[in-house]
Amino acid sequence: MSRLVVVSNRVAVPGESRAGGLAVALQAALKEHGGLWFGWSGRTVRGESGAVHEQVEGDIRYLTMDLNRADLDAYYNGFANRTLWPLLHFRLDLVDYDRATREGYARVNAMFADKLAPMLRDSDILWIHDYHLIPLASLLRQRGVGCRMGFFLHVPMPSSDLLAAMPNHNRLFSSLYAYDLVGMQTRRDVERFQDYVRLFGGGKVLADGQLEAPGGRRFRAHAYPISIDTELIASQARAAMSKPAIKDLRASLDRRKLAIGVDRLDYSKGLPERFRGFERYLETHRDQRGQLTYLQIAPVSRSDVAEYQALRQELEQISGHINGAWAEPDWTPLRYVNRNFAHATLTGFYRLASVGLVTPLRDGMNLVAKEYIAAQDPEDPGVLVLSLLAGAAYELKDALLVNPHDLDGVADAIAIASTMPRDKRIERWRAMMDHLRKHDINAWRRDYLHDLRNG
Repeated sequence: MSRLVVVSNRVAVPGESRAGGLAVALQAALKEHGGLWFGWSGRTVRGESGAVHEQVEGDIRYLTMDLNRADLDAYYNGFANRTLWPLLHFRLDLVDYDRATREGYARVNAMFADKLAPMLRDSDILWIHDYHLIPLASLLRQRGVGCRMGFFLHVPMPSSDLLAAMPNHNRLFSSLYAYDLVGMQTRRDVERFQDYVRLFGGGKVLADGQLEAPGGRRFRAHAYPISIDTELIASQARAAMSKPAIKDLRASLDRRKLAIGVDRLDYSKGLPERFRGFERYLETHRDQRGQLTYLQIAPVSRSDVAEYQALRQELEQISGHINGAWAEPDWTPLRYVNRNFAHATLTGFYRLASVGLVTPLRDGMNLVAKEYIAAQDPEDPGVLVLSLLAGAAYELKDALLVNPHDLDGVADAIAIASTMPRDKRIERWRAMMDHLRKHDINAWRRDYLHDLRNG
């Protein structure tokens, strides 16, 4: 069996507590046949970038490369997160067009290729992850690497005219033609990419997900919706109910129902809109006032970036306004918390919540939506309110689907969710849970790697 080589911006090296679902799935894939995981070390160094460190555990080699501050600022903080992130989330108004960061992104990807190419064999299967490393396969092909190469985009693929608005868009996005298989979260993402290839990328769309590059090279694009370790989340949530943090939260609710949102503090998550939707619920559903407490957990991310600082300030103002207008001596309608909680604790919070609020403005998938479903009590499940603009909406069709910009629609969905009869809740939950049991994180990586190996 071919050796698997995984490349991602960050590497889940042994001894680090980076035990997210994706890291677990990739490690399981590497353990099956032995392999190599390559990426940035997470360290910034003085002097030159490029020092490589190796750790070995069993049949897996972990290779990580250091970057200096200038390279990190250009590649990661700059082009990846100030240009590609907003572009891929349909936010052309927030795109930074700085040419220097674009050049830094290309430079660091070339450095990755220089370090990785000598380690690769033509019999390897290479799986490259996400928008940080779009051009890597093309750079490796230029260095003579002939193995099968796959790419997976974890974030959305925007409309082709948005991609075409980026300077030198063709140089970057046509580098995807060097892959054998381009994986995306949803069929809609694949369709948008096909539109780009056909309208702006000089290629052709053939049958069965096949595309043809301008030079005649053929490759495939297909949807592989990422998922969670469904049974693990369910068992974690059951076990969490005895934790002090869960008991304390339950006691603090004073028999009121709980609505929960858990999101990284990011403008793509639609938090100001969600807060205003909750306020609209308080305004328009007066018969339910005082019956539901909304807990929003939003750990701070990229705190040195102006857009994120402004977002945090905006959310503090809105939450203060809501509580000032609607709170009672024994009830605070909105609890807004900027801190991390252990994942096992979060699953207990999900299970306790009668309503899950997942309303991003754009999201490639959104695994919180899937985790919320997996964490529920089968005898008394909560109801998921889910944005139509999250990739998860294509699978979790029994959620209450909303347009996150439609405040009245969000308000009504919260009201319906918090009063839905138990038999209807069980019926909706069971359909979504059956899907998540069948399509879990392990099925995702097996399906993708099967198609990459045999395509």
